[in-house]
Amino acid sequence: MSSLDQDQRLSPCCRDKTTVSSDSSDAAGPASTPLQGLKLASHAVLEEAQERGRLKCSKCGGSRMFFCYTCCSLVGVSPQEVPLIKLPVKIDIIKHPNETDGKSTAIHAKILAPSDVTIYTYPCIPEFEKDKVVLVFPGPGAVSVQDMLQCLLDRSHDSFYEPCTKRLKTEGLQGATHASKNPELGTSSEAKGLESKVYPLQRVVFIDSTWNQTNKISTDERLQGLLQVELKTRKTCFWRRQKGKPDTYLATIEAIYYFLKDFHEHCLAQEYSGEYDNLLFFYSFLHTVINKAKRLAGKI
Repeated sequence: MSSLDQDQRLSPCCRDKTTVSSDSSDAAGPASTPLQGLKLASHAVLEEAQERGRLKCSKCGGSRMFFCYTCCSLVGVSPQEVPLIKLPVKIDIIKHPNETDGKSTAIHAKILAPSDVTIYTYPCIPEFEKDKVVLVFPGPGAVSVQDMLQCLLDRSHDSFYEPCTKRLKTEGLQGATHASKNPELGTSSEAKGLESKVYPLQRVVFIDSTWNQTNKISTDERLQGLLQVELKTRKTCFWRRQKGKPDTYLATIEAIYYFLKDFHEHCLAQEYSGEYDNLLFFYSFLHTVINKAKRLAGKI
């Protein structure tokens, strides 16, 4: 669901994954709007790294900028200089074997939230508890994030996994959600125990490939039976749209970010205050420089 390759010719300093400049005000056109107002860590470290140029990865020896997409490690940037994000659920990314590492935005999530993100290369797929895991992928049976928890709760009480009815969270679920934040519940461990019952979701699966290659993974029997979730109202601002695909087809890092934002607001019932904005730390920077380069080249 992501690809960066073609546009990297727009800047001579970087070819295979990252060409960067920082100020988001330089991004042109309506596609830049979704990235405005994000609460991001300073991009100064990326600007400085760009000025130094590409370096060799200490693990594989590949020429890289900012990070090595092969080794999932930073290059020329220390861990203390980039944001570290804790996610409310575990993220599993299934990458198509033909999806080039250097063209995938999935690596952004792994570097920025290393303890919560795992990348698998198909046909490697872990075993999932189907009543605790969802697959973020569009389809006729897909539900919204708002309806997701109730559907999982329905499944957990139904050994036959009959199709759930799309509906908003019940008052009982909402009441339990608010109760989990009540200080009168007692110890934090007790609150966490209640929270684990209220939130059946443990893992979220994303497919990382071009949209024309997703069918092989999405139809794999090991993913059958997972509740599918669709982000129907979000639009991509990816700089290389896949021809013939709607603007609701998101880049991998966009899909992860928007899912977590909706989860925070609709499932955790909390006001969103930029908790996961830094998942777009690298993406927003790339978006800026590529749009700026396109504008200077008269392409937008």
